[in-house]
Amino acid sequence: MLKMKITYKTDYALKAILDLAEHYGQGVVNIHDMAGRIDAPAKFLEQVLFDLRKAGVIESRRGKEGGYLLAKAPREITVGEVLRLIEGPIEPISCVREGYSDCGDVHKCVFKKIWRDVHQATSDIIDNITFEDLASQVESAQKIPVYSI
Repeated sequence: MLKMKITYKTDYALKAILDLAEHYGQGVVNIHDMAGRIDAPAKFLEQVLFDLRKAGVIESRRGKEGGYLLAKAPREITVGEVLRLIEGPIEPISCVREGYSDCGDVHKCVFKKIWRDVHQATSDIIDNITFEDLASQVESAQKIPVYSI
């Protein structure tokens, strides 16, 4: 469990939320347009968006002019929230979880503090990055001139 491996589903979920954050306040986003921008298969993206909608992170609008939009402001959605929603708990090892008692060595294990620190450091990072922050970074990066010869 120490390997924090991000699945394609989570990767697409993060990219989809970022895409919606970049279009926040501009109306709904068409799934096919989004799929093209984030380089995701539309059918798979549809499943990812279904999970995000079910969790209340995004909303959908039906019809010819339908699409998706964020259910709350980008500043209110963190990377950690989306990661946990799709991947589940992010602890590097089970014994770090609150109330864990399946290990007979849990009280004298010298590694437990390390794993708690790893978990805390990871949480501190992903829980303090909002999609508003990320959308601003994308906007800034797009303003950087590209020179070629």
